[in-house]
Amino acid sequence: MARAEIGVFGGSGFYSFLEDVEKVEVETPFGKPSAPLTIGEVGGKRVAFLPRHGRDHELPPHAIPYRANVWAMKELGVRRLIGPNASGALKAELELGEFVVCDQFIDRTNGRKDTFYDGPETTHVSAADPYCPELRRLLVDTAGELGIKARDGGTVVVIQGPRFSTRAESKWFQAMGWDTINMTAYPEGYLARELELCYANISMVTDHDVGVEGTEPVSHEQVVTVFNENNEKLRELLFAVILKIAPQPEEHLCATALRGARF
Repeated sequence: MARAEIGVFGGSGFYSFLEDVEKVEVETPFGKPSAPLTIGEVGGKRVAFLPRHGRDHELPPHAIPYRANVWAMKELGVRRLIGPNASGALKAELELGEFVVCDQFIDRTNGRKDTFYDGPETTHVSAADPYCPELRRLLVDTAGELGIKARDGGTVVVIQGPRFSTRAESKWFQAMGWDTINMTAYPEGYLARELELCYANISMVTDHDVGVEGTEPVSHEQVVTVFNENNEKLRELLFAVILKIAPQPEEHLCATALRGARF
């Protein structure tokens, strides 16, 4: 099977990342991934790309096979993953097209298959610091070098979807002090931690959520429009970061996630 060392998940409006690629079908114990994975090279590094919603955006957020997607990346040899997400802003000062490199999440989903460990061996993996600090630092620092506006840290609240929030829900999330909102950041990132992979989230602000003062209700068309306008900026950041990503150290927060996690 083809191999890769770095993986990228794509979301709404981000379906073409690599050129001159090899397509790979991967079977997993959790079914098929959202689409065949594509593998190409960036600066001599093998990179795997997977559109989490499928090639034609046929999979709504609650129907994405998150476990199969993350497992397939590991099956190819990937140890470091980046997951950009189209996101709403819960704070008025966040600008459209701005990136938030989150350091925390709030899970408001329900019924999603969000663990690889269904027993009989009981496994509890810490989510205290859910995103790889090293990948986060690379993303923030590289964005600064490129003149791309990116916030260091923030909390993303992940809702079930496919509906958007009510005004009351959005105002509640805003009152809690959370920064961005989307439908796909969980359980993708946590599943990566369960497999001891490094994972970083990039929340790209595509709209202001409906609870933010003076905003109009968000539409999917608006989300995709803003995402498409900023795709080149996202691609520039990812290509620059990939060149800097080193192999995962053996003694690392992500690489040792299962240490002491089992009874």
